[in-house]
Amino acid sequence: MATIKITGDSTIDLSPELLERYQVETIPLYINMGEESLRDGVSVVPEDIYAYFARTKTVPKTAAPSVQDYIDFFQKQRAQYDAVIHFNISAEFSSAHQNACIAAQEVGNVYPVDSRNLSTGTALLVLDACEMAAAGKEPEEIVEAMKEETDRVEASFIINTLTYLHKGGRCSGVAALGANVLKLRPCILVENGKMVVGKKYRGAYNNCMANYIHDKLAGRNDILPNRIFITHTKCDSQCIDAAYRAVRESGIPFEEILETTAGCTITNHCGEGTLGVLFVRKRK
Repeated sequence: MATIKITGDSTIDLSPELLERYQVETIPLYINMGEESLRDGVSVVPEDIYAYFARTKTVPKTAAPSVQDYIDFFQKQRAQYDAVIHFNISAEFSSAHQNACIAAQEVGNVYPVDSRNLSTGTALLVLDACEMAAAGKEPEEIVEAMKEETDRVEASFIINTLTYLHKGGRCSGVAALGANVLKLRPCILVENGKMVVGKKYRGAYNNCMANYIHDKLAGRNDILPNRIFITHTKCDSQCIDAAYRAVRESGIPFEEILETTAGCTITNHCGEGTLGVLFVRKRK
């Protein structure tokens, strides 16, 4: 039986505890602050982004690992395992997947998967792949199963402020100003590997967040109940408690409710006070 290592890029936003439990290794993206090029989760953490934004009123730039970064990373894994299955943030968001594919050809027995998602939307695939590998499945079987599953991952977030998206060039100044003045909290959906704006909520953030979770989960019988992620950027304990409560009130008997804090890449684009629920739909 082949020994298989499951890996991901740093955008998968798994907590240190989950990375340890599932023995997942990650390769960091770059966060560029002025002339400094820092490695997500290694030499820069989300608090550094908030501080940089407060100081400069600009957001850092993000960049994918280089082909050579991936070659070095994959060679290290292949020295210990027969095969590597690697999960990347959607190719629509970054050149990470393209670079990983080039490196994989160089190293051999490396299978890059375009998650068509981001954050713990990708992590859902990672954990399912880990479970299949532990069950003795072959690399090709795992990759095919995960490619099918990408279309069933449902990822969304509710944004507290559009300031970071505006500063990063992802929405107009007029839209950001109008939303902030009116206390609009837009829901961002991941569809077909891209981010699109969904329903807009209005009012106090915690109320909007609870209504968003209710809209995502209530009355549904098409969601796999094995796990759901609550992933957020710098939300306070009251907000997190309200999110847990809203998930439990949905009536879906989730076996695991996994809370994680988003890393630098997601924080850089969404800013603080962003929260999402992410899960997988059942096969039709």
